[in-house]
Amino acid sequence: MSHPDTAQADPMIQLSVHSMPTPASEEPAQRTRAGRLKMLLVWAVCAAPVVASYFTYYVIKPQGRVNYGTLITPPRPMPSDANLPLLDQQGHEVKAASLKGQWLLVTVASGACDQRCEQHLYLQRQLRETLGKDKDRLDRVWLITDQAPVRAALQEGLKNAWVLRTSPVDLARWLAPQEGQALDAHLYLVDPRGDWMMRFPVDADPSRIKKDLARLMKANESWDEPGR
Repeated sequence: MSHPDTAQADPMIQLSVHSMPTPASEEPAQRTRAGRLKMLLVWAVCAAPVVASYFTYYVIKPQGRVNYGTLITPPRPMPSDANLPLLDQQGHEVKAASLKGQWLLVTVASGACDQRCEQHLYLQRQLRETLGKDKDRLDRVWLITDQAPVRAALQEGLKNAWVLRTSPVDLARWLAPQEGQALDAHLYLVDPRGDWMMRFPVDADPSRIKKDLARLMKANESWDEPGR
């Protein structure tokens, strides 16, 4: 008995070779990097005036140029209104933040104002006048650290100056003298942001202070506007 050949040929098995999966596209990461770069560029443009002025004065020092005043690095920010309470001569509260926006040439002394104090008040007036067209960018500030009354003879010279009382404890959060010196031994310079950035030597040479002030006014012309 014959047996029919029931075996069937296996259909041809076809194998397809597919390429391996490609890594995730790098485009999102590239877009992220590009976005961050744009943000940095925007920040740089906005901050350029301040950064450039500080770079000019703090870093670029042409040969032979020496700062007379001691640079405070980093500059010390003005304390908040709560941490630096101020009163005017009438006893009214003055917010510390209201001093911002102008350069400040600061002296510290008792209300009794001894000879050194009178000399500093005189220097403040003279130095401001020597700035010429830039004088309205600099305010004079006398910070009184006690309750002694200001003599009537001084009032005429204090017109258009800030005369404010505060405690020495609160003031120590911001200004500090050279080691071994008293707080009232120096003139202090504060920038328009309220940062204490320079301290002048004891018995300072007015002509050399003037040069520092003139350079700073020139390097920071875009920081503030004349007058308040």
